[in-house]
Amino acid sequence: MPGENLTRIEAEERAALVTVHDYDVVLDVTTGPEVFLSRTTVRFAATEGASTFIDAITAEVHSVTLNGVALDPAEVSDGVRIELSGLAAENELVVVADGRYMHTGEGLHRFVDPVDDEAYLYTQFEVPDSRRMFAVFEQPDLKASFRFTVTAPAHWEVVSNSPTPEPVDAHEGAKTWAFEPTPRISSYITALIAGPYAVVRDELTSADGRTIPLGVFSRKSLSQFLDADYIFEKTKQGFEYFEAKFGVPYPFAKYDQLFVPEYNAGAMENAGAVTFTEFYVFRSKVTDAVRERRVVTILHELAHMWFGDLVTMKWWNDLWLNESFAEWASTIATAEATEWTEAWTTFNSMEKSWAYRQDQLPSTHPVVATINDLEDVLVNFDGITYAKGGSVLKQLVAWVGVDAFFQGVSAYFQKHAWGNTTLADLLAELETASGRDLSDWSGLWLETAGVNTLRPAIETDDDGVISSFAVLQSATEEHPTIRPHRLAIGFYNLSEGKLVRDHRVELDVDGERTEVAELVGLRRPDLVLLNDDDLAYAKIRLDEASHGVALANLSEIESPLARALVWSSVWDATRDGETRASDYLALVLGNIASETESTTLRIVLANAVLAASAYVAPERRADARRSLADGFWRLAQEAEGGSDAQFQFVMNFAAIAEAGSHVDELAALYDGSLELDGLEIDTDLGWELLIALVAAGRAGDAEIDERLAGDNTATGQQSAAHARAAIQTIEGKERAWASLVDVDTATNTVVRETAEGFLRANDAALLEAFVERYFAMLERIWEERSYAIAEKLVDGLYPSPLANRALADASRAWLDAHPDVPALRRLVIERLAGVDRALVAQERDAQDA
Repeated sequence: MPGENLTRIEAEERAALVTVHDYDVVLDVTTGPEVFLSRTTVRFAATEGASTFIDAITAEVHSVTLNGVALDPAEVSDGVRIELSGLAAENELVVVADGRYMHTGEGLHRFVDPVDDEAYLYTQFEVPDSRRMFAVFEQPDLKASFRFTVTAPAHWEVVSNSPTPEPVDAHEGAKTWAFEPTPRISSYITALIAGPYAVVRDELTSADGRTIPLGVFSRKSLSQFLDADYIFEKTKQGFEYFEAKFGVPYPFAKYDQLFVPEYNAGAMENAGAVTFTEFYVFRSKVTDAVRERRVVTILHELAHMWFGDLVTMKWWNDLWLNESFAEWASTIATAEATEWTEAWTTFNSMEKSWAYRQDQLPSTHPVVATINDLEDVLVNFDGITYAKGGSVLKQLVAWVGVDAFFQGVSAYFQKHAWGNTTLADLLAELETASGRDLSDWSGLWLETAGVNTLRPAIETDDDGVISSFAVLQSATEEHPTIRPHRLAIGFYNLSEGKLVRDHRVELDVDGERTEVAELVGLRRPDLVLLNDDDLAYAKIRLDEASHGVALANLSEIESPLARALVWSSVWDATRDGETRASDYLALVLGNIASETESTTLRIVLANAVLAASAYVAPERRADARRSLADGFWRLAQEAEGGSDAQFQFVMNFAAIAEAGSHVDELAALYDGSLELDGLEIDTDLGWELLIALVAAGRAGDAEIDERLAGDNTATGQQSAAHARAAIQTIEGKERAWASLVDVDTATNTVVRETAEGFLRANDAALLEAFVERYFAMLERIWEERSYAIAEKLVDGLYPSPLANRALADASRAWLDAHPDVPALRRLVIERLAGVDRALVAQERDAQDA
């Protein structure tokens, strides 16, 4: 992997020498299951006499011809780069090579459906993997026009960035599709998706009157589950919203959305040809949280057509501009243009909790990150780039006003269409639109790391009237920046059994203490909530009286967003070791039954499992896990039949059932001898229950084989891998380990599922045997595997469930001995930080309340 790196300096030097005009890429994907034929013709201007290189990760280079002169591939190509010297002012380069199909979710990925043995292809090029399909100057600021010509089996659908043309006959059983050139775009958003995909088509009318063809694609064996009409509906709502708010019509000729197998991410914003994980094709019941997440993802990728595709960052240090904007834009569009009106509550529960967690890691970084090379950017698709950036943009919108923000964004798109930009370009347009100087704001919010903590300081007279109210702001020693915040303060009082807001003020907070004079003279409410409506990005603490009221009445807080803010505050205090994990678990079991927001429910239940498994004092852990598992089972029985809550309680019961007292009920639920009203044990829930039985020692290979025989699909095979790795014997763990570490044959999704099952160990001793072996394999895995696989192994096999001092010590010893692998070190540092935080929480939990 290190040999495939590209530094920022190399990219800057190459951009100074080269201007790319266009690419003609001719592909033949009928050459067998291992490699495909790729012929690239690239025309570019250069500084006369200069030397540079073009990127091409190949299986074999057949020929290289520069300006009509044949070069020896053995001399100019190393399988990753092709050296080019003696350039002319205008150049034509032709590279003919074999590319290798990938099974890692990178480059041109090939998948064979076990249901019908049909092959499917799709590309995933971000960050640096278009070079796996064709020879290319792989950096975002060397935009060009791309013309793709593809020979493929005649019965396939073939999709790229431009509208799919009528194919012509090629050799027997094959046809050739010759696409029209794209506009000037970056190579990482080009795409090829090909195979016998099932497709549903529709169209819409753009703001400029054009008819935009729409397509939704899935594998044939999944097409019966594809709810294309709903996807089209959300897409059309997004088009109407974004075209109106951005003031710029959709920039491409068509819009296809393709659900593809073995996908690493949620989705990818290929221009006019967005790929999504098949997880979003629902063959079984899913939570409302997942349904909402799909809508947000659809709108996230659509927003990228403007922000990222039409206008693109110059270098990856402004990756946040792409992702943060899409996070914010997709959330506001979901809340204002679809039925998911509580999207900002979801944003708080999911995105902001991710951001706060990431921003408290030792590896945290400014939103505008230092990106020295490709390895830096690969590990920067994180909670800062996406979630903190989106949260900070929400804060910026509150500060400048939403109308001025959209006005500035519209001017930015119009001014920089088809170009590359930096942060300064966006800020310039926002300053013009809003009349505000954003230089100080940018420096404090985007160029420094860390999260502030805000808490109220309240004094009252004997009658309960506020005599002094201030907002106190603090920062950590490592990241001491004190920032300006635009926020609201809500007053909540108990009324007819509900905590209801009856007063709100919005203000600017700056410095370590901000007096709030307009609240003086008011009667102190039952609950004071800082950052009401969640405008600011900051950790929030409740005053002592409000904390008591909130905990006693959490489920009675009327506003879903206010509830989410309180849940977040209490969980953050638990993570920080300020309150006991045992108390958090009691709060969850006492209040979660009435939670109405699916994502809040999802996050709180997951946090509870983590608290019981890692944050409770070790001597209490078994009891805590048993009480939580039993509590989830009780909640499942009491929940409304067929409800989202019932489904989530059952799923979380299954995730920890082996620790509880109801394994017999779990087995009965699986075999059908016990039923819960309204709950269907469908295909995927059946797998979850079987995995839980395996983890409880009540099922093994025979039961897994039996279930797989009835569900020999891609998802079934992944679930079976998960289940086998969860077998609670040292032999089972050894088999799972060997399948991932000793050989390199598992696909990306099987790696992920196997690792998850491997870490499921009710007896920690099963994982202790692998601590030394984990650290021994790290460097080899990092050097030999692709990034997508290496990252999954480094993260997925770290034995974090141990959460003990020995694991922390072993992690530090490895880090001390390996100072020179920064991207790999970052992954280990982040895993270690989780253990350190667990140890602090365990120490607090061991103390009396």
